[in-house]
Amino acid sequence: MKIEYEYTFGLPRKIVWKYLMDKKVLRKAIPGCKSFVESSRGVYEAELEIKIGPLQDLITLEIRLDDQKPPSSFRMYVKGKGNIGEIVGKADLFMKESRSVSKLTCKAEAEVTGALALAGQRVLDSGAHKGLDNFFQTVEKEIKRTLYQLKRGGR
Repeated sequence: MKIEYEYTFGLPRKIVWKYLMDKKVLRKAIPGCKSFVESSRGVYEAELEIKIGPLQDLITLEIRLDDQKPPSSFRMYVKGKGNIGEIVGKADLFMKESRSVSKLTCKAEAEVTGALALAGQRVLDSGAHKGLDNFFQTVEKEIKRTLYQLKRGGR
């Protein structure tokens, strides 16, 4: 399965980068995340509940952030396993800034097995795009909420 996705943040790239690397923000932004722990630098163990149509499961994930070139790009590797299947994937994320607005581009590939694979390409594509939308919208909300609190606290 291949996914191409774009999201535009109404924030400067350095700020977006900082919060994309923040484990508290990541935990809040991952849809269905039940636990999120940094096991070593740039490597996280997570559990998330997924619901795709009639399928429901708790997936254990390892997420590794690699090849970081702050604040413009990084690669993410994901390996996960649940009762209804497994997922292995990688994503390259790139950010460009223009007039204090950051455009993020994500190019990802994933292999899905088990009942997850049987859910069908269209259902998986739709679920992946919806999940990415939710993730990046939540990241942006968390950044803006945190910046607002910092600004108010500084008065």
